[in-house]
Amino acid sequence: MDEYNRFVDWDKMDVTVQSQDAKELTCTEFQELKQLARQGYWSKNHSLRAKAYHKLISNIPCRTVTPDANVYRDIVVKIVGKRNSSSLPLPEFVDNSLVPTYCLNAEGIGAVRKIILCIANQFPDISFCPALPSVIALLLHYSKDEAECFEQVCRILACNDPSKRLIDQTFLAFESSCMTFGDLVNKYCQAAHKLMVAVSEDVLEVYSDWQRWLFGELPMVYVARVFDVFLVEGYKVLYRVALALLKFFHKVRAGQPMESDSIQQDIRAFVRDIAKSVSPERLLEKAFAIRLFSRKEIQLLQMANEKALQQKGITVKQKRQNVHLAVHAENFKSEIVSVKEMRDIWSWIPERFALCQPLLLFTTLEHGCSLSRFYSHSEGHEPTLLLIKTTAKEVCGAYLSTDWSERRRGGNKLSFFGTGECFVFRLQPEVERYEWVIIKHPELATTGSEPENHASPASSTLCSSSVPSDPSDRLSPFLSARHFNLPSKTASMFMAGSSECIIIGGGDGQALYLDADLNHGRTSHCNTFNNQPLCSESFQISVLEVWGFRDTMNG
Repeated sequence: MDEYNRFVDWDKMDVTVQSQDAKELTCTEFQELKQLARQGYWSKNHSLRAKAYHKLISNIPCRTVTPDANVYRDIVVKIVGKRNSSSLPLPEFVDNSLVPTYCLNAEGIGAVRKIILCIANQFPDISFCPALPSVIALLLHYSKDEAECFEQVCRILACNDPSKRLIDQTFLAFESSCMTFGDLVNKYCQAAHKLMVAVSEDVLEVYSDWQRWLFGELPMVYVARVFDVFLVEGYKVLYRVALALLKFFHKVRAGQPMESDSIQQDIRAFVRDIAKSVSPERLLEKAFAIRLFSRKEIQLLQMANEKALQQKGITVKQKRQNVHLAVHAENFKSEIVSVKEMRDIWSWIPERFALCQPLLLFTTLEHGCSLSRFYSHSEGHEPTLLLIKTTAKEVCGAYLSTDWSERRRGGNKLSFFGTGECFVFRLQPEVERYEWVIIKHPELATTGSEPENHASPASSTLCSSSVPSDPSDRLSPFLSARHFNLPSKTASMFMAGSSECIIIGGGDGQALYLDADLNHGRTSHCNTFNNQPLCSESFQISVLEVWGFRDTMNG
């Protein structure tokens, strides 16, 4: 075939899709490379793809001392010796069960293990990197020898550009990426997320498989197309493709019984056999049709999740640890929701807080119907969860991202605060989570500061149809201004409180008003999206509870 065929078992490759047309890759501009990668310009010519990979990887900014091909030649004999390469034990930081062959011949399969061992020798700081075997197996297709493949992988691992995230190399980075993926699923794949919640006790455990879908289960021709774009655009591409896989899984399997007793196994099987239902081109088309947050926003969210894990004792040296916590039934008691219902709510909240256990802060049954006591028990806690049961047996609530003490910033005026992570929901008579308008419908967002008329209803603000002049110039309100030290314009107008009332508003036009005596409430519903109302337009409160988030790992 060409000079890059030493490790390839061509009998297993679909050579009919390989074009022998001579092509050259002469462009250097990012936008042009991005377009060519997405179009699959070099995907049907083995030699051209190899040259494209070499060019892209050689341009990765790396640490000054990065192991190269000569280093590999110097150390491989000493490390591997005369042992049979196919039986070499792998380092702890890779998953031994996930060493894909990707149509490699026997020499190539053995080379994967040899290169992994040499990388472990040169990168002692790597503590968890399950994607590494897949990356090596793929790059062997486009390398002249083992040493060249080793050098390319080392450049990817040694990237020192803080804005360019490539491969997770610690359990902290890996786990925070899983949490970030869970947050993105919660926003962009709500139908699939609803299915995960229904069939799994721990959705984060399901989402922790997301890199395995890409670097373990996905067939080689799909992985290569993803890698084409990944080398140009970076880590965000992986999130996009994983979200697309989940969307297709839900579409293809919707209404069908599970094929096994594990949703994880079903998703893995679907990804392995994805060629039966989705082409590589269709997968990428779906992935890039998702209106995902910017790279900077995702990076900030990842940092927040890493910080949450660090606060729970997870370090860069950590190997594996089960941090997927559900609501513990033995320690939970609510007069409004069951353990199952609370677990459903827990699946909706940002992953960094889903690590915590619920802590009852305030209940009208014990503390009385006093708004001042509501504030005194809730302040100092962030975030909080509000639950309401009406005398008509309706159950609704809100996830509130910001400390109620923020209300004092407006003085005696009713001023709004909060972040785009807030949402309202209904559990009875039917379960419904109402997305915040500015996230789900960004064309309705406004970039202005708080309105001068602070007493205007929340729903009128959140159902505004004005369009930002240049939405690309600002960060999404999804991120908290206080957590990330961002400009105040990133804050939303979701929560408001005074001595006279509480206003919680916004999910798809839904707004909730509670009077000072906490006995009576009403809802306002913007008809823009034709959702069912949160609860009755006017209602009497039977029980109201406020829950905080208790860090069980740090006491």
